[in-house]
Amino acid sequence: MAAKIKESSFQEKTFSGVGNLIKLLPTGTVFLFQFLNPVFTNNGHCHAVNRYLSGILIGLCGFSCCFSCFTDSYKGSDGFTHYGIATMKGLWPSSGSSVDLSSYKLRVGDFAHAFFSLIVFSVLSLLDSNTVECFYPSFESTEKVLLMVLPPVIGAVSGTVFVLFPNRRHGIGYPSSDSSQNS
Repeated sequence: MAAKIKESSFQEKTFSGVGNLIKLLPTGTVFLFQFLNPVFTNNGHCHAVNRYLSGILIGLCGFSCCFSCFTDSYKGSDGFTHYGIATMKGLWPSSGSSVDLSSYKLRVGDFAHAFFSLIVFSVLSLLDSNTVECFYPSFESTEKVLLMVLPPVIGAVSGTVFVLFPNRRHGIGYPSSDSSQNS
């Protein structure tokens, strides 16, 4: 019986860790990038306009990865889910809610999660085959080992940080929960 309780607790921690990982990795942003990048880079056959468009896409998607780490949601007294941006004093805009939003203040972990989310996206976007062919075509043939090794290493390090130091934020697009109000 005790072994079953230990196993259940381990599974619960594992699923919780994987849930935090999915919540923090920039999956939506990566999907958008993977969808638009072949169009913006002309499948790696770039002209100057394609480089500018691709650079803007990478910049906007990188900003999205960081920004999403500073958003949160809560259930208001009206029963609806409200979204805001974490600040030093709490969530903004507070919309005059009766819920105490000071517990949603910025934390050091928010910056760490934003940094690692940006690093994951940067590796995925800058080492994408279309981006490599567009911005630095000679890199692919000379540094093949780096292209193969760097993404899994960065993914493992970032994934470990995300699992060991879970984020309690429920950003835009994720449902709020009662536990987020207690954090």
